[in-house]
Amino acid sequence: MSKKILTILGARPQFIKASALSSLIRTHPEIHEEIVHTGQHYDNNMSNVFFDELGIPEPKYFLSVGSQSHGLQTAHMLEKIERIMLDVKPDLALVYGDTNSTLSGALAASKLHIPIVHVEAGLRSFNKKMPEEINRVLTDHVSSLLFVPTKTAALNLLSEGINADLVHVVGDVMFDVALFQADRALKYSDILEKQNLEPGDYILATIHRAENTDNPDLMVSIANALKQIGNRHKLIIPLHPRTRGILSKLGLWESLEKSVHFIQPVSYLDMVMLEKNAKLIVTDSGGVQKEAFFYNIPCVTIRTETEWVELVELGWNVLVNPTDTDQIVNTVEHSIGSNGKLEFPYGHGTAANEILAIISQYLSS
Repeated sequence: MSKKILTILGARPQFIKASALSSLIRTHPEIHEEIVHTGQHYDNNMSNVFFDELGIPEPKYFLSVGSQSHGLQTAHMLEKIERIMLDVKPDLALVYGDTNSTLSGALAASKLHIPIVHVEAGLRSFNKKMPEEINRVLTDHVSSLLFVPTKTAALNLLSEGINADLVHVVGDVMFDVALFQADRALKYSDILEKQNLEPGDYILATIHRAENTDNPDLMVSIANALKQIGNRHKLIIPLHPRTRGILSKLGLWESLEKSVHFIQPVSYLDMVMLEKNAKLIVTDSGGVQKEAFFYNIPCVTIRTETEWVELVELGWNVLVNPTDTDQIVNTVEHSIGSNGKLEFPYGHGTAANEILAIISQYLSS
């Protein structure tokens, strides 16, 4: 009898990570996967189109949770996921990363005594004001298999008392995806032509992290920096719907729109093309930091800490305090054209294969 994995996804970075592993699971003769899409990201360009482009099987369950406060969103997911788990009776629950969807899936599974697989475990910002930090720590401590992308992540878990036998250093599934999708983006994406962009002639920026967008003072500082950068360079920002609403509410939108080229959220392949051809990337996203590194593009991260410490140590990523407009602008100017060390701390593009092999052995034991 085949074993059942219930995978819980809800946000754009998770769709990317899942594409590498889900495609392999489909080829396994003794493992069947069913996918729950919580609807945490509900914009078509941030959800459905990713499934199409990345070849992820269509979710069997769509929860339509949408945007709510952290408490309400997590509670609604938890209630609905628990019902599905009681019906499906999976042998494993599989979650990725650090979102409310991840925490909800892990909590539901732990209460029902379903073993939990956490892909991208062990990351730490050591900033417990971040909702993502709470989500990832709690998920790690109820998981039965913890797949970590780096040795640093493994050490984080061991220092918290997690059994070393549960921790597996496999590399980063996002690196798997980046290697596979880069050529497909070149073939299928026409975003540069649509936006009239020349390779190496623009800066790409993304801003969406709650610790920035929920703080009016930080948003004013960041918006002022983006305005100055946009007056000096062509600055492209695929704008998260939530961030646009906050900019409008704070009265920053009209002024910023004159200096920055805002575009709608883009598909994964379009984002890859924008990243690969930028002269610099400015972001507060964990995933975009890594993708910049995968494509050898210097990155400025508007945060005071990062989970991906290797990027800073290798010189590909520079952290900048969001409270300091001048520092953001100056760091961007100094980072254009910079390069870091060519090392590969995130594995060799085989993380998904290693994960599936360990899961298969676990289920057969």
